[in-house]
Amino acid sequence: MNKIIVSIACAIILILGINKIADTIFYVEKLEKSAYQVANVGVVSTATSAETNSSNSESGNIIALFASTSSADGAIVFKKCAACHSITEGGSNKIGPALWGVLGKQAGSKSDYKYSKAMTAYGKVWSFEEMNGFLLKPKDWIKGTKMSFAGLKNEKDRAAVILYMNENTNNPLPLQ
Repeated sequence: MNKIIVSIACAIILILGINKIADTIFYVEKLEKSAYQVANVGVVSTATSAETNSSNSESGNIIALFASTSSADGAIVFKKCAACHSITEGGSNKIGPALWGVLGKQAGSKSDYKYSKAMTAYGKVWSFEEMNGFLLKPKDWIKGTKMSFAGLKNEKDRAAVILYMNENTNNPLPLQ
């Protein structure tokens, strides 16, 4: 019995020792950014992180950004959303609800889609400012939403998508 216990102890010490030696020989520094980068599907423009961080707190200036972008740019950026949402009139729900005519309507009000409790309880109307804040980082804007999208950090991309969504409705909101 003693031989078995000593053998197990030696095996554990040997494995831990080899692990420590291997860690010192083959030291790998942690990467600053992810090695796997998702390809930008037609990103309209890129912004430096300083510009992005300074604009993250300002979700109310979206109307001023409409002049610097177009709904055609929004159609390109919307390709990121198209995996989960349709935006055609009469389009069906996918993983997320169909977005035809969503601006100007109450959040979580589409009757044929099962929203999270957080979204149905949110109760606000989707204005330009609300949509801008939500698209920046959905999980932070509405705590408990089941939308797992990381968000659109670039404010011009968000403005373009909002313009595109505003065109895909029977009752577009006025841009003023």
